[in-house]
Amino acid sequence: MAFKGIDFVPHGTKIPFVSMRKIAFILSGIAMIASIALFSTKGLNYGIDFIGGTSIEVRHKAGPADIADVREKVGALGFGDVQIQQFNDPRDVLVRIESQAGDEEANQKALDKIKVTLGDAYEFRNTEVIGPTVSGELTQAGIIAVITAIIVVLIYIWLRFEWQFSLGAVVALVHDIVLTIGIFSLLQLEFTLSIIAALLTIVGYSLNDTVVVYDRVRENLRKYKKMPLNELLDVSINETLSRTILTSVTTLIALVSLFVFGGEVIRGFVFAMIWGVLVGTYSSIFIASPVLLLVGVKRDWSGLGGAKFKEPGTAK
Repeated sequence: MAFKGIDFVPHGTKIPFVSMRKIAFILSGIAMIASIALFSTKGLNYGIDFIGGTSIEVRHKAGPADIADVREKVGALGFGDVQIQQFNDPRDVLVRIESQAGDEEANQKALDKIKVTLGDAYEFRNTEVIGPTVSGELTQAGIIAVITAIIVVLIYIWLRFEWQFSLGAVVALVHDIVLTIGIFSLLQLEFTLSIIAALLTIVGYSLNDTVVVYDRVRENLRKYKKMPLNELLDVSINETLSRTILTSVTTLIALVSLFVFGGEVIRGFVFAMIWGVLVGTYSSIFIASPVLLLVGVKRDWSGLGGAKFKEPGTAK
């Protein structure tokens, strides 16, 4: 029995993406400048991981812990940023509060107040204080992780294609990361270590999208040796458009479900991923590919060498 597939994107589309590059570059440039300005002036709403705080492990003595109840009780104490999450066992809860103003005595008073609030129903199993030194090291490690990921991508794309492709991919990745940091600064969403993980995931997702388009560009460079580069890029993007849209939409469906039903603990991570998928899809089409037009690409992929070729007049 044969099943007829459903086409979400019509075959043979001829959307002139490359001709929209100037508008895309202007919009992206404005968005990146705004993001940097927001980060410089408004900053980020750093979570406990980065500003330091107290981590408390508690276990409900009678059975599974009521996370919502713990969150409501501890949140009402006014200790600022509070994170409540379940871990390991349904009875175990991890309570994290930011560093309290004052000396160590202020943090101890906060801990005592939490013990009184949760009462005898909970056993306090472990308490750790994340000091400024540790949080500073975490910040440094997060920055190094993101920069290292971009450098590795640069080398990988360079080895697989040519330096022009690696330049386009890295420009698109930096674009995605800057805009993600910008939206977190604008909305003052909590920026935690999980957001660093989301940034690294966005790098991987955006790169995957870009490589799919680049693979088709390389195939078409072999196939259409005389076709002007701007037309060839349009053909390549349109030929991979169905795959790009379907991948992004299905990923977004899963992420939106997680955002709505996944709970408070992963909401920041999922939001970053949703935003990353949107800007990553945009950048693979409107940033990564048009950069090839600006810098020119190798036209001879027969393995016999060949000079670099820049299409005259196409980068205007």
